[in-house]
Amino acid sequence: KLGDVATILPTFKDADSITRVNGRPAVAIEVSKRTGANLIDTVDAVKVAIDTLKKQWPATLDVQFLQDKSVFIKQMLNDLQNAVVTAVILVTVIILFFLGGRASIFIGIAVPFSFLVGILGLHMAGLTMNIVVLFSLILAVGMLVDDAIIVSEFAERRMSEGMKPREAYAFAASRMSGPVVAATLTRIAAFSPLLFWPGIVGQFMGYLPLTLIATLSASMVAALVFTPTLGALIGKPQPVHHESARREGFYLRTVRLAIRHPGLTLLAALILLIGVPMIYGQVGKGVEFFPDVEPDAGIVLIHARGNLSLAEKDRLVREVEARILDMDELSTIYARTGGSAQGNQDVTEDVIGQIQFEFINWQQRRPAGLVMDDVRARTADIPGIKVEVTAPSGGPPTGKPIQIQLSSEYPDALAEAAKRVAAELAKRPEVRDLDDGLPMPGIDWRLEINKAEAAKFGIGVNAVGSVVRLVTNGLKITDYRPQTSDTPVDIIVRVPEGRRTLNQIDDLAVQTAAGAVPIGNFVQRVPAHRVGIINRIDGKRVVTVTANLAEGVQTAAVQAEVKAELEKTDFGGLVNWKLTGEDEERDAASAFLANAFGAAIFLIFAVLLAQFNRLSSVALILSAIVLSTIGVFIGLIVMGQPFGIVMSGVGIIALAGVVTNNNIVLIDTYDRLRREGVPVEEAILRTCRERARPVLLTAVTAILGVLPIAFALNIDFLAREVTEGAPSTQWWIQLSTAIVFGLGFATILTLVVTPASLAFLAKIKVFFGRFRRKKAPVTGGGAPAHARSKEPSA
Repeated sequence: KLGDVATILPTFKDADSITRVNGRPAVAIEVSKRTGANLIDTVDAVKVAIDTLKKQWPATLDVQFLQDKSVFIKQMLNDLQNAVVTAVILVTVIILFFLGGRASIFIGIAVPFSFLVGILGLHMAGLTMNIVVLFSLILAVGMLVDDAIIVSEFAERRMSEGMKPREAYAFAASRMSGPVVAATLTRIAAFSPLLFWPGIVGQFMGYLPLTLIATLSASMVAALVFTPTLGALIGKPQPVHHESARREGFYLRTVRLAIRHPGLTLLAALILLIGVPMIYGQVGKGVEFFPDVEPDAGIVLIHARGNLSLAEKDRLVREVEARILDMDELSTIYARTGGSAQGNQDVTEDVIGQIQFEFINWQQRRPAGLVMDDVRARTADIPGIKVEVTAPSGGPPTGKPIQIQLSSEYPDALAEAAKRVAAELAKRPEVRDLDDGLPMPGIDWRLEINKAEAAKFGIGVNAVGSVVRLVTNGLKITDYRPQTSDTPVDIIVRVPEGRRTLNQIDDLAVQTAAGAVPIGNFVQRVPAHRVGIINRIDGKRVVTVTANLAEGVQTAAVQAEVKAELEKTDFGGLVNWKLTGEDEERDAASAFLANAFGAAIFLIFAVLLAQFNRLSSVALILSAIVLSTIGVFIGLIVMGQPFGIVMSGVGIIALAGVVTNNNIVLIDTYDRLRREGVPVEEAILRTCRERARPVLLTAVTAILGVLPIAFALNIDFLAREVTEGAPSTQWWIQLSTAIVFGLGFATILTLVVTPASLAFLAKIKVFFGRFRRKKAPVTGGGAPAHARSKEPSA
């Protein structure tokens, strides 16, 4: 019987991984969504399927959903929905306070109408609601009522002068249509270049310009069609508030002082424009690519070298796991030994296992950075392994912050350069999780067959291979289909587990006509260096040296220092280098945003030139964009934030479209008064008196829309609670800060600097007019032409 010479038993295929959840053995099914699929819908479908299957499983079987990204996304969507509601309420209250109940009704119609058009436009384009769309709606709330405020406030002022509501609103729609269309087109022009943002960051941020362009276009229609129609039906003059008149008097006195000393006013603005960025350069927090967002999970990668079996690897992983199982700030711990790297681009060959953990609610624990530092401290003294603790990137995936790509046609020179660069990085105290990128060293055993000797025994290569497989993976004899299964079962022959060693290969025997012959008679084991993963780019071998940085360290500053050191390093002309990863993405984003800003300025310039047909007016309107950068840097200093390449950059571009509205309204009114023959100083003061309130209202509504996010506040009206520092707000704090401080400061300066600029230009025009008259040709008796004109003709 076969059972007399062998042990026959049903068993499973050799495991290539071992998993545990919270220290208990587990079977994990990892689910990834397809490209383009909705993550929340995918997770919900999986949960429905599991609920159906659970009815067939034993009651003792515990099913958990780990690393469920839909939970975090749902929470973020909920927080942003609360922010949208908060923004609408704040804007409505401020309009109600300044313009009264009737005006706030038909101004408020612009918001839901614009939202509806924007969301329908996205749906028709095949796009779904996401966190970027929701923030775009928050950003749009304050801007959507701007056009309606301009029309409504103008009509209110005319009604206070005795005009009937129907006539006042008809005149307002006609008179303000030019500024409203120009203001909307400038905002659309500012956001349009962002539609062409390439790469991963562009895919992420591309929803913002789409949503804003759709909603702002709808708000223009609402302001010029719905607002005048409703105003004519239910409009009513509002009483004049004496407190408002007193504030207006103070403002006009300030403007009068500014236009009498325009040179000093403009000099003060110039000093601020130069000085504030210089101060930020000295006391600011530097530059970063993408804002750090509080993660909801972390990963421990366990590195070890050597020819380890799965059981040996698992013993090391268990030791790391045991060190963190009792941490109260971790809700779940999922340990995996061996298996795939799960798509982690930073996982190297020497990773023997990983532990994924989830944090408890962010309100009930320390910041994630401190918790991960605790994990590092607990696992730092385990011998024979290196532990790397990281968190998933909050923004577009760029890998480790420090990535130095070395390339060469000479493998030895490349390896030496990688070791040299890694050694230099190791000297930096802020460097963590350093990896030189070199292939993992190891030994492979090659079996060399002496074919002449094997031929003497009538043995071929296939026969030797079959015998060797008895020690390795087993020799498949056949398969059969048991009655209890629809799947064929392989019949495998292997030597007992205790004899599956390298030395056992020498003792194996091959059956020949002359009897059993040990394969050691004609097979020799030869050690050889293990060939690791070899990467090539453009035909050259490539090695990437990578490293993480300590919590709170500015990546851009370290990258600049590393780059300066590499430029001084002599690789003998054999090795090329470049910084990749975040540095490469940051440079690409910086270049695009600079070009986008230039394109936005050009488009805004074209719109304004078509509206005003005068370069001096266009230059004055565009000056608001320059002044807004003062507020952006002041905001970064006050809030203690670094300048974010993506978020602060987008904020400045957004400001380019928003802040010009104030100057459009002011200069349009000033030009009209001058055409009517009003003197310069009186025209400036009347412009400020008539347009100060709508300028302030449009600025305040835009600021209030994003003000809660700028201060990381989340107001949940249903739960009646206010939270500060929620992860959902951390994405947008830098962009909101740029809007709040940039627009606020630009509005204050615009209401003073623009009148001073108008007065300054008028004085220059008078000066050059006098200069030209002095240079005019002299006729007759030699008196100047302007003097002779006063004399009676003969």
